This record gives sequence, structure tokens and C-alpha cells, in this order.
Amino acid sequence: MSILQKIADIESEMARTQKNKATMGHLGLLKAKLAKLRRELITPKGGGAVAGEGFDVAKTGDARIGFVGFPSVGKSTLLSNLAGVYSEVAAYEFTTLTTVPGCIKYKGAKIQLLDLPGIIEGAKDGKGRGKQVIAVARTCSLIFIVLDVLKPLGHKKLIEHELEGFGMRLNKEPPQITFRRKEKGGVNLQCVVPQSEIDLELAKTILAEYRIHNADVILKYDATADDLIDVIEGNRVYVPCIYLLNKIDQISIEELDIIYKIPHCVPISAHHKWNFDDLLEKMWEYLSLVRIYTKPKGQLPDYSAPVVLRSERKSLEDFCNKIHRSIIREFKYALVWGNSVKHQPQKVGKEHVLCDEDVVQIVKKV
Repeated sequence: MSILQKIADIESEMARTQKNKATMGHLGLLKAKLAKLRRELITPKGGGAVAGEGFDVAKTGDARIGFVGFPSVGKSTLLSNLAGVYSEVAAYEFTTLTTVPGCIKYKGAKIQLLDLPGIIEGAKDGKGRGKQVIAVARTCSLIFIVLDVLKPLGHKKLIEHELEGFGMRLNKEPPQITFRRKEKGGVNLQCVVPQSEIDLELAKTILAEYRIHNADVILKYDATADDLIDVIEGNRVYVPCIYLLNKIDQISIEELDIIYKIPHCVPISAHHKWNFDDLLEKMWEYLSLVRIYTKPKGQLPDYSAPVVLRSERKSLEDFCNKIHRSIIREFKYALVWGNSVKHQPQKVGKEHVLCDEDVVQIVKKV
């Protein structure tokens, strides 16, 4: 029996099973089996397959954004109008067959944009080169899911299902679960808060499916079986995502007011270039990049070319490494002006965490 057939059988069994306290263990086991089969589908046992032509785009700039969507929703038009890059546009589906890269400069940061070929239902299982498309999407710092405003919800659910099946988690934080394997002692489950779904038996059932019989599991919030499986698998990617509802020139003002209330959504018209300011502002907010300005000794700060850091890596050591690896070896201390310090300037060490638009002067060892 093929992997796809096994996945279909498990999904149909899960759909038939009633969800209650008595079936939690059985459902948890099925979810774990499903996650393992999906992993086999993504990474076949014979080693990684050769990447498809046009999908292996070199990573450039400070961040990377992937445009994901069904065929003919306006991804290529959006890239052409945002970045000035020509991506073939036509009235028929599947015009874009390879990844088309573009680049924009916004608030001093260089941001790479990738127009990915349209995905179809079943992409996570390899249909329509879907595996390569989603594999590129996994490397992005932010995902733009482009939807047709006239049929948004059906498409949104299908695309989310395809991306989730490939190990991507959109607009979610990594689960607050500590998982440690050990040599002996069985499974030890600690709950910091009361649990509504996971108990020791369910945890043991899920771990047994992965042939893990000795482990410490600490649940720091009310977790689900899916969260525990994500932590055990360890290959999940947590990516922020913005839903772009394109072709708003085809709807009324009243409908537009309703759309504006949907979380993580930006209504746009790629063809008429409507609402691009709002889109770029939201993009900057979701990327959460930090700009640091350099100041040579005895000179004014250079505000034209900031050093751009990711929000999770913004210490002075990360700043030095972004400029050049050799700087940290000669680093003595730094003078910092900005929101991250009490005094202007303040002498700090390499562990100091910087804030957006700080000014830094590095003093080297003599």
C-alpha cells in the first residue's frame, strides 16, 4: 500500500471516530501515525530528491517573503507592481512555472520577494510540483497568501491545510512544551497548568508510536495532542503570515469594511496598485526587523545604510557578526545611543540587547 493510500485511510478513520474522552488515546495514536507518514512523504527514505529547476533561488537581503496561492489570483501582477520585476502574466492558469525572485528596499532593509508557482489541492502530497513550492515557502521569513476576494474562505482553508500538512505553522508560537529523552525511568509527565486533553496514558501512547519509552515531558500550558506531536517531530517551521485579498476593485465599499475586520488580512488590488502602503506597513510589522545605525568615532551616525537584524537575534554580538566575523575577536566595549539604554551614550558589553534604531559605536582592543 502506498503512503498516500495509508494517509487517506487514517484521515477517513479520524473523520469517522467520535471525539470524546474515551477515544482521545486512539485519536492521538492516529495523529502520530499521520505525522510520521507525512514526514516520510516529505523526506523519502532514499535520501533527498534533486530540487526542481527554478526552485533553488539563492537567499539574498535581510528577509525573504514567499507569495503562495492558487493559480490566477494575481501573484505575478503583485510582484511586478511591488518590485518592478517582470513575472509573466496571462489570463490562463499556471502561467508561472518556476520561482521568480524580486527585491524591494523598505525602511533601509532589503527584502527578497518570491513569486511561487500556483499550488493546487493535494500539493503537500506532491501534486503539481507542490512539494518543491512548499519547500521554498518553508525557507521564508514571512508568507503572503494571495486570495481572490470573491472566493477567499474556501481557498484560505485549502492552502492552510496544504501548508500545515508540510510542517508549516502559520501565525502560531512554538508550543511551550519541554521534551527530553532519557536512558531509563519510563515516561514522566509534568503539568504546570491543568490539562483538558493530554494525560499520562495519551502521552505514553503517542511516544510509543515513535518508539520512545523513556522521556520527560513538561506541559507549560493547556496543550493538545497535535502540539506534543509537533515537538516530538521537531521539524515544524513557525512562520508569520498575511492574507492578501486581491481584486478589491470587484467588490462594494460595505464588503470592504467587513474584510478589514478579519485578522491578519490586507485587502489590495495588485492591478490598480491600491492599498500598497498598508500592505508594506503590515509586512514590516510582521517581519519585526531591527535597524541599527553605525557611528564611526568623531563622526555623525550613518543613517543611510542600517545593519538589519532579526528580532530573535539582536544582541551586540549578533550585530558585530552581521558586519564581519573578525570584529567580535577585537571587541572591547560599545557605546550605544537609543531606547535600549538608560544613559545617552552608555558603555555596554557584547551581551547587550539592542532596540530598533539604536546607534552603536564599537571600541576595539588596542
